[in-house]
Amino acid sequence: MTAELDERLMRLALERAEEARANGDVPVGAIVARGEEVLGAAGNARERDRDPTAHAEILALRQASGGLRSWHLEGCTLVVTLEPCAMCSGALVLARIDRLVFGAADPKVGFAGSLGDLVRDERLNHRVEVTGGVLEAESGEVLRAFFAERR
Repeated sequence: MTAELDERLMRLALERAEEARANGDVPVGAIVARGEEVLGAAGNARERDRDPTAHAEILALRQASGGLRSWHLEGCTLVVTLEPCAMCSGALVLARIDRLVFGAADPKVGFAGSLGDLVRDERLNHRVEVTGGVLEAESGEVLRAFFAERR
């Protein structure tokens, strides 16, 4: 996947983040793609769905798996505006996602290199290639603005 495609998919993820913000959720958006084909797209929906597992990554993975009729997502990339937490990082490994692309790092709960690195843990049976910092400023600004509004 090229840097240009990573950015194009991240812009789609940012649109999903804005939709989540409009629904009162923390603005995180995620896309699952196989090449240029988008298989899943979602924003956080924890508040809307009253579901602690309704993170953008989980919802996008569910969509992609449903469309493919398989939980095996080999050959797919997950693009997300914020570094995934431990739950979402574990889901990426279990889904056999090939590649993770994220925007802003999350030093408080990120598990793709910040607080821990579950997606590349050598003890697991699958490891995910990681590219961080794609449209990092835009991804971070969406979150900063959201939390500034809440204060």
